Amino acid sequence: MYAFLLIPMAALIASVPVLWGWGIGWLDITLAVVFWVISGLGVTVGFHRYFTHGSFKANRGVRIALAIAGMMAVQGPVITWVADHRRHHAFSDREGDPHSPWLFGTSAFALVKGFWHSHMGWMLKREMTNEDRFAPDLRKDRTLVVLNKLFPLWTALSFLLPALLGGLITWSWWGAATAFFWAGLVRVSFLHHITWSVNSICHMIGERPFKSRDKAANFWPLAILSFGESWHNSHHADPTCARHGVLRGQLDISARVIWFLEKVGWAWKVRWPNEKRLARIAVTEYKG
Repeated sequence: MYAFLLIPMAALIASVPVLWGWGIGWLDITLAVVFWVISGLGVTVGFHRYFTHGSFKANRGVRIALAIAGMMAVQGPVITWVADHRRHHAFSDREGDPHSPWLFGTSAFALVKGFWHSHMGWMLKREMTNEDRFAPDLRKDRTLVVLNKLFPLWTALSFLLPALLGGLITWSWWGAATAFFWAGLVRVSFLHHITWSVNSICHMIGERPFKSRDKAANFWPLAILSFGESWHNSHHADPTCARHGVLRGQLDISARVIWFLEKVGWAWKVRWPNEKRLARIAVTEYKG
């Protein structure tokens, strides 16, 4: 699991100095990081913690912005994403879970098959989740339904905006092409694999300091890249909590964004962890 995650990442990083000045530059990196943060937080703060689990309340503007930002990650329309994830929690690591790695047994072959299924395979042959059953609240939101139908537009903008900015800033077609590649294609693919790794790796290996009815685990190497989503055991033990990295030293960037939204008055009724919540889910006696 470590090799799967770290080797391709190291190869991607190593390609930067090789291509520097020819196929990539500071503008490409800057645009890639900016769009990665926007679309990534759209998924973690918006799709996941807000729309799926209701970890906080937000005003209409934030709601719309989070939905659009999340769809720019190109992981599917917001209502479809939420329905799939709610079904995952309802049947986590059991029959009915759309992307558990434990559906085929515990032999070496079964785990390899399970890893592939949970990481990518489930999307290639999955059954569509019943949105009326798993996301009826979102289906009743007319604004969200309209935004959901415009998913192809948000997808196009996710690729074309970096290219447009790259072309205008450099005033060249080459600047547009390299920005499209690095801040468009590479950024979306990179974010996909980080999200998919939470589905696969974080249900196979890692630490489990909290009680959950599945095999969700905390996997620290993914913490920063996933904006705090890889504190997955903590999340499955207390799904509605706004912070996933609840222990000392567990960086959770998404939680800090929610904290900021709360401070400026754009979010409220945030479900923060406290000693009572942590004691309820701790495997051993919790000491605050």
